[in-house]
Amino acid sequence: MILHIYTIIHTLLSLVAIFTGFVVLFGLLVGNRLDAWTKWFLITAVATTVTGFFFPFHGITPAIKLGIISSVVLLVTIFARYAKHLAGAWRWIYAVGAVLSLYFNVFVGIVQSFEKIPALNAMAPTQTEQPFKLTQLSVLGLFVVLGFVAAIRFRPEPARPG
Repeated sequence: MILHIYTIIHTLLSLVAIFTGFVVLFGLLVGNRLDAWTKWFLITAVATTVTGFFFPFHGITPAIKLGIISSVVLLVTIFARYAKHLAGAWRWIYAVGAVLSLYFNVFVGIVQSFEKIPALNAMAPTQTEQPFKLTQLSVLGLFVVLGFVAAIRFRPEPARPG
């Protein structure tokens, strides 16, 4: 029962991270900082990553490896945004890190969808079948393009002292 509740909380955090991440991505593409949305995206992305480490597991799984990579990306992204204030190269590092963090959450969302949704699971029960591979490849390609565009177009105004 506790694991079930924990899974629901983790899933809700993931969905909020994905939703706020897409809002932040839109901001990146139009050169808008979206400070409040960014804060909530990064908080929920970190929370999703951290809570992922507390599921029962045996050994180093692909999910744990992705969690470690995601943690590093989030750390650099947060550093670029808040410690370096998007100065110089930190602007594009932040943009790429934010898009990559969102991609990791979407990637896991696709994996979970193919595991949990019966119609998708029927098409790719082992996730080695073409529908799964094509979906993941298409989403990866889309995020690569969006990441490049975001890194180029994100040139926000400096934050105004409040």
